[in-house]
Amino acid sequence: MKRLLLPEKYQPTLNAYQTQEAIKFVRDNFEKKLCKRLNLTRVSAPLFVFPSSGLNDNLNGVERRVNFDIKNVNEEVEIVQSLAKWKRYALHKYGFVPGTGLYTNMNAIRRDEDLDSMHSAYVDQWDWEKVIDRKDRTIEYLKDTVRKIYLSIKSLAHLVEVKYQIFHNLPRDVFFITTKELEQMYPSLDPNMREYEIVKKHKAVFLMQIGDALSNGKPHDGRAPDYDDWSLNGDLLVYYDVLDIAFELSSMGIRVDEKSLVSQLKKHNDLDKLTNPYCQSVVNNVLPLTIGGGIGQSRLCMFMLKKAHIGEVQASVWPREDLEILKKHNIYLL
Repeated sequence: MKRLLLPEKYQPTLNAYQTQEAIKFVRDNFEKKLCKRLNLTRVSAPLFVFPSSGLNDNLNGVERRVNFDIKNVNEEVEIVQSLAKWKRYALHKYGFVPGTGLYTNMNAIRRDEDLDSMHSAYVDQWDWEKVIDRKDRTIEYLKDTVRKIYLSIKSLAHLVEVKYQIFHNLPRDVFFITTKELEQMYPSLDPNMREYEIVKKHKAVFLMQIGDALSNGKPHDGRAPDYDDWSLNGDLLVYYDVLDIAFELSSMGIRVDEKSLVSQLKKHNDLDKLTNPYCQSVVNNVLPLTIGGGIGQSRLCMFMLKKAHIGEVQASVWPREDLEILKKHNIYLL
């Protein structure tokens, strides 16, 4: 896929001032809907953590973290890459009970991100996590949670349509499919094209079971082995007609328990991680069983406001040559 997607005869749906107002409208209303449907309470979250805590997210295991020193602190800290592990620790620390959860605003810097129309070095998302019982570690519970999130998105889309006359073609329900089923459906295509074909067909898709190897020995996409259970996770994708792409809005899943953690670390050849405090807390059943995920704030704003570039809804930095190209196509970044 091209790095910059440049739709022909693009006209922004809103001017810069209207866009700023609409960003707040989207964020405020979605937070309310998400909290109500998932029974979440807002908490404060860290921007940086100690590496030795084991709380930072490794993502695909190759991304360089942003680290720095602090006066009067003897150990360097690193900016979080996500809060997947920290949230589970916070649920334990704050005494949340099954059926209740938390959400927070997560901000991060991804220095190795490939900057394009949908990806920025600055990440902003709603990170949420909820305590569950062991009996809830099922595909059906995962699907039920996905549907609640999708209903929040659909309800928000209706508000945006009424207020701004920006219309979305979202189906009534999400289509669920596993990465193995998708591979069997499109064996000759690479993972990105498989996603495009299934999302173009169904408009809203939850692609399940990401991280484990497929028939070619490689995963559909990379997932760290120590937070999502690869058999109980997935990505929420929608078709984005502005750019004609499969557009990821959320990554989520039921988190590892003591068995799936060890199994996945073995597959990843990463058993050394079992010694860090976070993994020890999972293995010894100190931390609660949870489900959680992240929902991109700028991603959701971009989709709802039908923007051609994520820089139209967030302030970040971009290659100078990109800015010149985008201006020629009537795309102006914040």
